[in-house]
Amino acid sequence: MAGNTFGQLFRITTWGESHGPAIGVVIDGCPAGLQIDEKFIQKELDRRKPDSSSKMSTKRKEEDKACILSGVFEGKTIGTPIAMEIWNKDAKSEDYDPKLIRPGHADQTYQDKYGHRDYRGGGRASGRETASRVMAGAIAKLLLKEVSPKTKITSTYDYKTPAKKDSSGGHIEITIKNPPKNLGEPVFDKLEADLAKAIMSIGATKAFEIDLGFEEAEASGSENNKRKKGTLGGISTGNEIRIKIAIKPTPSVGIKGRHDICIVPRVTPVAEAMVAIVIADHFLRNRTSRCSNL
Repeated sequence: MAGNTFGQLFRITTWGESHGPAIGVVIDGCPAGLQIDEKFIQKELDRRKPDSSSKMSTKRKEEDKACILSGVFEGKTIGTPIAMEIWNKDAKSEDYDPKLIRPGHADQTYQDKYGHRDYRGGGRASGRETASRVMAGAIAKLLLKEVSPKTKITSTYDYKTPAKKDSSGGHIEITIKNPPKNLGEPVFDKLEADLAKAIMSIGATKAFEIDLGFEEAEASGSENNKRKKGTLGGISTGNEIRIKIAIKPTPSVGIKGRHDICIVPRVTPVAEAMVAIVIADHFLRNRTSRCSNL
């Protein structure tokens, strides 16, 4: 299976399956000397955890304790790959029938493509994989805090309470306040193109809109030119960037097992993490855009 790595200079590779021994991430390209706040990493992971008081969330209760294996010494990065892992401790594989192809999941496409798959909890296609992204995103946020302290990534979300034995989707809005200027490359690696790929790589994400999105298609040229844009020509202007995301309803409806009824609240910190990874990657890449940046 290819396609488990994302980014160019700040590059992450996630690994592990939902019911395997562990999941984790390896981060390449993080500069040496960055102070690592392990409490902050854990706080970000805790945001992704299911709400124990909500009927909307899965009953699977993982500790999600991040363990840093390499790349950090005496609390600071040393420039080598940062490896982090989380042990899976509350998987119940007996809930899953190896012969069952669940509608709306990746079961059928994985079986057709690979011929042999881990049927337990969706394996690599499970939302469990996103905990690895959140760990990487926490490192990216710490880096941005150091090199661009005014940059803030915030989020809001909304969803409808589903009917009994049904599920629901919803919307997430991410705001990048005071992003660094000059991020993005003007052809294939436009900033909005990489943001779109990052967001659309999250399971259950079905639509992506940046700034005014479809509203711009309805405006006249003179009206549109007056609006402040977060990007022009694929490069950040320094103005606020807004991203809107649509999340589909979870496909597991009224069946045996432990499933989220709505994943919108849990996807929100994952979306933030992916945005932070893109901004951190492009920040480092921009240092090579001209000699005066070196």
